Amino acid sequence: MKKFFLIIALVLPMALCAQKFGHVNQQEVFMLMPELKQVQQKIDTLQGQYETQIANMQEEFNKKVADYQQNEATMPDAMKQLRQQELGEMEQRIQLFYQTAQQDIQKKQQELLAPVHEKLTKAIQAVGKDNGFTYIFDSIALAFISPDATDVTSLVKAQLGIK
Repeated sequence: MKKFFLIIALVLPMALCAQKFGHVNQQEVFMLMPELKQVQQKIDTLQGQYETQIANMQEEFNKKVADYQQNEATMPDAMKQLRQQELGEMEQRIQLFYQTAQQDIQKKQQELLAPVHEKLTKAIQAVGKDNGFTYIFDSIALAFISPDATDVTSLVKAQLGIK
């Protein structure tokens, strides 16, 4: 039993020294990926469509408000109340549509970015496997990086075909 612990005590430090660690700046690589531009174009298009719809709704609302203000003095109280209620409901619909649009844009962005993140993850895994790394950490999340640590950012860029 003592021999077993002696062997472990001798082998463990050597095993730890044999491990190869690397770090990558995932954000830097991600921002350089050409797919990101395509995703941004699609999101911009979707956002533009929603902005156009909201602008049309807002324009219609503003016309109704102006009409109400112009005719308010001559309207009977019951009609004033009905118009105020109509304007309030219209304003709520615009706000609800805006919130729904924001959620839809976020959902679409996540949906479109998922394959890009997956591609980056696979590239990092391939670099790790091809170069014998035990671990590759994201350098953004590290508080300290030794000068002896291997920066594999350029290897990941090369794996993705990014310069």
